[in-house]
Amino acid sequence: MKRLIEQRYLVRHNILTIIGLCLTVYFAWHIVAGERSIFRLVTVNHMIEKVATDYELERAKRTQLEAKVVKLRPGSIDPDLLEERARVVLGYARPDEHIVILPN
Repeated sequence: MKRLIEQRYLVRHNILTIIGLCLTVYFAWHIVAGERSIFRLVTVNHMIEKVATDYELERAKRTQLEAKVVKLRPGSIDPDLLEERARVVLGYARPDEHIVILPN
């Protein structure tokens, strides 16, 4: 009986410490493994970097295509580019050329 009274006394005097410890564990768990945790932050930053590099690649491709389109406009046609596109799209070739068709 004396031991039970001592345990109650110990819990009663340390209740704030126990509550504080429980809250610390709770918030520490969410910092480490929660939806907005440190690991999630690292993952999101990695995804942002990957998307940024993909965006730069697509932007470079678009710039190249825009330059080709400008060269094919009626006011400033590039004859070499026009000939190249006619050969690709229409399948034209000169009589002295050999055509090799590769599978996609």
